[in-house]
Amino acid sequence: MHQRKLGPFTVSAIGLGCMNLSHAYGTPPPAEQGEKVLRAALDAGVTLFDTAALYGFGSNEKLVGPVLKSRRGEITLCSKGGMAGVTGDDGAMKRVIDGRPEAIVRNCEDSLRRLQTDVIDLYYLHRWDKKVPIEDSVGAMSRLVEQGKVRTIGLSEVSAPTIRKAHRVHPLTAVQTEYSLWTRNPEIAVIDACRELGIAFVAFSPVARGFLCDAVPDVATLDAKDIRKSMPRFAPEHHARNLKLLPPYRALAREAGCTPAQLALAWLLHKGGDILPIPGTTSVEHLREDLAAADVKLDAGLVARLEDLVNERTVSGNRYGEQANREVDTETFPA
Repeated sequence: MHQRKLGPFTVSAIGLGCMNLSHAYGTPPPAEQGEKVLRAALDAGVTLFDTAALYGFGSNEKLVGPVLKSRRGEITLCSKGGMAGVTGDDGAMKRVIDGRPEAIVRNCEDSLRRLQTDVIDLYYLHRWDKKVPIEDSVGAMSRLVEQGKVRTIGLSEVSAPTIRKAHRVHPLTAVQTEYSLWTRNPEIAVIDACRELGIAFVAFSPVARGFLCDAVPDVATLDAKDIRKSMPRFAPEHHARNLKLLPPYRALAREAGCTPAQLALAWLLHKGGDILPIPGTTSVEHLREDLAAADVKLDAGLVARLEDLVNERTVSGNRYGEQANREVDTETFPA
């Protein structure tokens, strides 16, 4: 497995985003299947694992922790707080963004217990709670570092100005944001800010939520609980336009000698040695396909044609709906 630096850690160039095993894309697979994927990742040399308190309202951390426990010293374990599930008045769990210091401390302690570990290697603020100054949230995270509960800290879905404010309070190891051929927002300012400050960039949803795997031909087949149901790019009218990108995209993958998913991941790896994609999957077969992308070589001409084909101008629809757009702090391209 190729290696890259993530702050003080040396990790596999491609990590594993664990969310799919418990959350977001319809009914999750049985726990046994999730454990199988995690063990296959370990055996294949993956050393970067990403989870969060939110995923499955804690169930993802409960799944990940026991499996990784026996190999804890070999891996870099990442989780996130500041956005978690709470029990509402009706008894149902709901998602809440809460960046108050006391909430971050509580989230971290809950995550440590579920993950069955004494320390989290990289702890992210999952969302900036805009009711709380970023300096206050990061200050609480810095105290977790001082207490030995967290080794390093990062932010998720934030803008370049927020990164700079946070970094002045405590050095950030990583910023995590959606980044793929069809979501290029980090190229506006965030990647430049990270490079200026020596912060690694972790790319989630690197295969465009399955679209660049050529895996979503019919949005009508998506599970009712699938988060893509609320994403404009998967609305029927936008999805129909976006599907027109796939035939020439497949042709470029064939030219590169790889699968569509591998092409998306290889493109990210070619964007810089400080970029670490964390694709997720519920399939051991797809996991192995994703990891093989680290060996795909792309020449400059093919990269140029690829970027000309799939970009913020050619993709139809926003990446998030109205509510999610209000919750994140990322820069956006002009309409």
